[in-house]
Amino acid sequence: MNRTKILFFCAGAVLAALLVWWLSAGERTPAGESGKRSPLDVIMTRTSIRAYRDCPVGADTVELLLRAAMAAPSAVNRQPWAFVVVDDRDLAVVVCGDLSRNPGASGDWWVMDASAASENLLLAAHALGLGAVWTGVYPRDERVEAVRRVLGLPSDVVPLNPIPVGYPADNPEPKQKWNPANVRHNGWTE
Repeated sequence: MNRTKILFFCAGAVLAALLVWWLSAGERTPAGESGKRSPLDVIMTRTSIRAYRDCPVGADTVELLLRAAMAAPSAVNRQPWAFVVVDDRDLAVVVCGDLSRNPGASGDWWVMDASAASENLLLAAHALGLGAVWTGVYPRDERVEAVRRVLGLPSDVVPLNPIPVGYPADNPEPKQKWNPANVRHNGWTE
């Protein structure tokens, strides 16, 4: 292994360790905030961000987001996800399912795996002071074909969702989604 590969490997390992530390109990200081953020706080305060400042997201941060996405669980550990980073304009990460890496699987298990990776990416972006939003493509055939055509995706790669990422232009309050009426215990009947 040459020296450059070793340095990249070490840098990646350090970035992954920093993300784990940050998500578990690290300091977070974007936009003038400070204090400890627990993983539950990151989850409960994440919200969709659709407007971004004109400030590029660095390549090291993009790699950290992708490392977080790939840390997601997947059925039988097949990891059928693939990511296309679009950075020629505003940054977006297009989360895809690579059906060639899902041999023998029946149904759309890749959708759940890629969705878990997407959620990890969204939470990591929020933990790092970035904003992001899930935009739907799959299962709408016309959207799938449009994204496939623009990105030149092969037929066995299916785009699930583009996730625009950037530094938020504003900081909207997260929506309160808790609704105890959506919870049943020990079956559907009350």
